[in-house]
Amino acid sequence: MDIFSVLSMIWGLSLFLFGMTVMGEALERRAGNSLRSLLGKMTGSKLAGFLTGMGITAIIQSSSATTVMVVGFVNSGIMSLKQAINVIMGANVGTTVTAWVLSLSGIDSGSFFVKLLKPSSFTPLLALWGVAYLMFSKNSKKKDTALVLLGFATLMFGMDAMSDSVSGLKDVPAFTQMFVLFKEPVLGVLAGAVLTAIIQSSSASVGILQALAVTGQVSYGAAIPIIMGQNVGTCVTALISSVGTTKNARRAAAVHLAFNVIGTIICLVLFYIVRAMVQPAFLNEGASMLGIAVSHSVFNVLCTAMLFPMSGLLEKLVTKLIPDDQVKEEFVMLDKRLMATPPLALECCHNVAYDMAICAFEAIRKAIDSLTSFSEELAAEVRKGEGTADRYEDALGSYLVELSTKRISGADSIEAAKLLKLIGDFERVSDHAVNIVESAEELKAKEISFSEDAKAELSVLIGAVSEIMELAQNAFLKNDIALAMQVEPLEQVVDDLKDQMRNGHILRLQQGKCSIGAGFVWSDLLTNLERVSDHCSNIAGSVIEAGRADMNYHELLRSNRSDSVDFRRNYEAYSRKYALPEAK
Repeated sequence: MDIFSVLSMIWGLSLFLFGMTVMGEALERRAGNSLRSLLGKMTGSKLAGFLTGMGITAIIQSSSATTVMVVGFVNSGIMSLKQAINVIMGANVGTTVTAWVLSLSGIDSGSFFVKLLKPSSFTPLLALWGVAYLMFSKNSKKKDTALVLLGFATLMFGMDAMSDSVSGLKDVPAFTQMFVLFKEPVLGVLAGAVLTAIIQSSSASVGILQALAVTGQVSYGAAIPIIMGQNVGTCVTALISSVGTTKNARRAAAVHLAFNVIGTIICLVLFYIVRAMVQPAFLNEGASMLGIAVSHSVFNVLCTAMLFPMSGLLEKLVTKLIPDDQVKEEFVMLDKRLMATPPLALECCHNVAYDMAICAFEAIRKAIDSLTSFSEELAAEVRKGEGTADRYEDALGSYLVELSTKRISGADSIEAAKLLKLIGDFERVSDHAVNIVESAEELKAKEISFSEDAKAELSVLIGAVSEIMELAQNAFLKNDIALAMQVEPLEQVVDDLKDQMRNGHILRLQQGKCSIGAGFVWSDLLTNLERVSDHCSNIAGSVIEAGRADMNYHELLRSNRSDSVDFRRNYEAYSRKYALPEAK
């Protein structure tokens, strides 16, 4: 083997790793909706979590990427450690798909139809298809499909180049001796772990082992321990990704390491026992690409079968290794590691936005309660809620702006824009909660009380605002357009109530039934409650716009409200429901 063969091997390895990276990233983007659907199943049973991890890894062909996602989910608080363990176990089985695909390169037969199964026969057509899509299509999904095809073609070309370049190694005594050395299982495990830790992909390291297998010098006795070590080495990526995360996120990475280390130790002990007692002849035979794929699958399935029933013990183990702090974190920020998979990062944004919505609306409800039953503790809770909403807005706004710079689909871009608009409205709702509390404080401090007529009118307005908040919140949380459509008519009723109540206040002033001091507080309350209903209208409008893929739909609805039969019917129903009582 001369210097040119070494250069050819480096060239093939580079193409192989590059093709695997391009294909994996494009698959993540192309399968974004599928990944989001699979993510929804993670909260189910242990089996559902296992199948989800297996499915996602089979799609993106990287257990490391799946585990990094899981660490991000746990860090963002949208997945528990218990759920993460099942997904990680499924990822270990899903990663074996790549080895089976690569083993197609080892097909050797004179049959025309069998030759068609060899990647070298069909990858040129896939590459041509990918180039055509990339050059002539403007559709982002088709461009991602093109990169999947081109990545796969590059990967397989690199695999063939590696295999051809190392074929001469079978006549090199030093190479033969190296793999004789790896027949010592512990050394094989260490070699597999180090190689995989360097390139941070067990799929890629298995592919390299399959390429070396064409020399005929890699026996099963050497290959199996190396495969075991590859599963340990792949944990490095998750461990690196967990640096600076929450306790539970670090535990998720530790579970990945513990699962693979324990499984490797058990299988290594079994390997020693079988080799010593049975001495199977096949261990001295040269491993084939298909044989390595089978060994990889058997090892991962066996580890999972042994440890899957003991997931609870794994959870207890990592909890002891990484104990809880005395002070628990109250606010979990978004994880930038998830930006490598924009659809899933956006899903996390949704979950954080849901928390923000609940926080903001809870603050306004407590503020309204303070008007009738004021206490310093209640006021403090409202201000704390407003501060939390501010932090949510800062975190979500920065994250969404950065996410928008990534390559995301048109639908995801609309969704990100919707969330950016929504978080502004949620934050303003919490601001109005503080304003209302300040009015309640002023009423208490100055010992101001409203007239009975004013109290009755305020009760009607609060009822209308409470209902519009309930509608807007549920429309957002459930992404329900039908609920969102009911908000605008009620918002118009709130506007009408505000005008009527201001006129009623002027009349009471003229009759001497209300003081000037009470009038200022009254005006502030009406303004803040009416502004809350405006933001509820904005929230509902954003839900409608995103659902209909029309970012101007809300303005269209407002300009044509009088022409809508549904709007008029709902408006009249709400007007009757929230009619002001007759003045006494």
